[in-house]
Amino acid sequence: MKNVLILLAQGFEAYEGAAFTDVLGWADAFGNERIRTVAAGLHREVMCAFGLRVRTDALLGELDLDPFDALAIPGGFGRAGFYRDAFSEEFLGAITRFHERRKPVASVCVASLSLGKSGILKGRPATTYLLEERKKEQLARMGALVQEQEIVVDGHLITSSAPGNAIDVAFLLLGMLTSEENAARVRSLMGMAGPA
Repeated sequence: MKNVLILLAQGFEAYEGAAFTDVLGWADAFGNERIRTVAAGLHREVMCAFGLRVRTDALLGELDLDPFDALAIPGGFGRAGFYRDAFSEEFLGAITRFHERRKPVASVCVASLSLGKSGILKGRPATTYLLEERKKEQLARMGALVQEQEIVVDGHLITSSAPGNAIDVAFLLLGMLTSEENAARVRSLMGMAGPA
């Protein structure tokens, strides 16, 4: 059994969060190893970027992070309050904890800025929302070596450049947690083509 913590900030993008829950849910149902996801945040209820309300499974501060095998963080919109949560001490502390234990940390789009803010991307290749120069400059100021790539995998860290990469990030995370063969099988069962 693998346990994955999905960290939800106010203003996160529902599509990006759903990529993790659906891929890992299919893997739990049809893959070669059980996978349990727990969606946590700083609030019992989180408002997504475009108004959908989501109830979290737990408050981050209530959880023992040690049993979790990986961390997944969907990105979101600043104007919807994303960075208030995503740059909070609790969020950054959780990211650092997973990184220190070399457990997979997968981020989608601007969630890479949380990784950068935590300090774990200093001197490491990473990407973020590439269509906005300001986001790339922000990540660079945090010490990351910004790459003009859709997805960057650096050891146990995954960063991506847009919401459209969320599914591929989720499959990469699944491959790290179980095996590439298992991830390919689940991708096939979901009727999704492989990355270009």
